[in-house]
Amino acid sequence: MGPVIIIGAIVVLVALLFFSGASFKPLKWTGAIVIRFIVGAVFLFCVNLFGQSMGIHVPINFVTTGVSGLLGVPGVAALIVIKQFIMV
Repeated sequence: MGPVIIIGAIVVLVALLFFSGASFKPLKWTGAIVIRFIVGAVFLFCVNLFGQSMGIHVPINFVTTGVSGLLGVPGVAALIVIKQFIMV
């Protein structure tokens, strides 16, 4: 399948959602969670970048990104504490 067909199918599905009056609340929640995950990944990247001089490294994967994105600064602090003191 070419990219034109895939893009056309997506446009048709979006048009059907508009005309059927489907609720966009689940899409709103999904978008908010995706944004939080992206912010969490960027925050972990910054922690790893600036923490390398102090020996702080938190792996960036789906779980740690979710914790840092959904919990924010306390979540990142918890990840650092877990990494430094529990997982020696």
